[in-house]
Amino acid sequence: MSEQKQPNTAAWGAVFAVAVGVAALITVEFLPISLLTPMAEGLSISEGVAGQSISATALIAIFSSLFVTPLTRGIDRRIVVLGFSVLLTLSSIIVALAPNFAWLVIGRMLLGLALGGFWALAASLAMRLVPGKDIPKALSIIFGGVSVSMVVAAPLGSYLGAVIGWRGVFLAASAFGVICFLWQAIALPSMPDRSRSNVSAIFSLAARSDVRVPMLAIFTVFRGNFALFTYLRPFLEQVSHFDVAALSLILLGFGIANFIGTTFSSLPLKYSLHGTLAIVPMVMGVNAVLMAVFGTHQVAIAMLILLHGAGSGLVPVAWSTWVTRALGDEAEAAGGLQVAVIQLANMAGAMAGGFAFDSISQFAPMVLGGMLLTLTFLLVGFGMTRRDRKGAVNA
Repeated sequence: MSEQKQPNTAAWGAVFAVAVGVAALITVEFLPISLLTPMAEGLSISEGVAGQSISATALIAIFSSLFVTPLTRGIDRRIVVLGFSVLLTLSSIIVALAPNFAWLVIGRMLLGLALGGFWALAASLAMRLVPGKDIPKALSIIFGGVSVSMVVAAPLGSYLGAVIGWRGVFLAASAFGVICFLWQAIALPSMPDRSRSNVSAIFSLAARSDVRVPMLAIFTVFRGNFALFTYLRPFLEQVSHFDVAALSLILLGFGIANFIGTTFSSLPLKYSLHGTLAIVPMVMGVNAVLMAVFGTHQVAIAMLILLHGAGSGLVPVAWSTWVTRALGDEAEAAGGLQVAVIQLANMAGAMAGGFAFDSISQFAPMVLGGMLLTLTFLLVGFGMTRRDRKGAVNA
């Protein structure tokens, strides 16, 4: 475990600088989802192939989340965070200027380095910037950047893509990266590295019998969600026949619903953490299948997307809560493992969804996502033993 020397006073300016960095990374990560169709047309590839650029981001983020701490051992964390902002900026520029799919993937891989590394260090950054009593508040601010980006990324990307083109959107994202770098350079204090973490601790945790099934459940729920969500825009365009204005409005509704799901997640979690872990994926799974059934009915599909957005906001909070309760004594290793599993799931979901979209039909990613989400319900409800559920009790 890391030995963190906590400050006597809170550096809230630095906390907000980190939160803006989170928002920027997540916004750029999800931009291709709202721009998939024009990106595919601009590079003369299919939507399914364009979606693999998201898989490339997730693949690199897996390794970054596992290895960033040992590889940057001894380097001031301020310098590391600034490096992530540089990678974000370079990634956006390369994607904006990409002449072909290969350069698109290179740009997205740079984003994966920043994304996985940032998530692996996020909790420790909060511990370094505020006193112990203020850590929950600092974390809520930092991770609040995720909800904000989920609200604005998809609709803003869709709208700006229609105005300035998808390349213009990524150039604007590079400017966002520069702003993050400057803010962090001014606000972040020196944070010398004192960590003792290593990769072996993460793999030792993954080998535990009470961890394997929950991590498999995390994998299936995020894979199912990403298989569906990545190809939502082409589905809404080709099946539901929404124009750009209506599409932007629906994606905004999805983001707002996601924010609401995150904000009010404490209510079902207080009642039953284990029940929430099982029931929410089941509802999302049924909802995904209903999207395929009612895909041509615009009002129905809009309502289903709002429900899916709320569930998507609740799931990450629920599993992060399980990690802190069940594996709190090994929180650093558990956090790194969870990030790696989620990124692996995102990559696998985007790949499987793209294959299904191109090879089967526009409806296939919805059905695939529904099946994986329902499998999560079965894993949590019937596969997790009492020991696996440690901490996942009524609370």
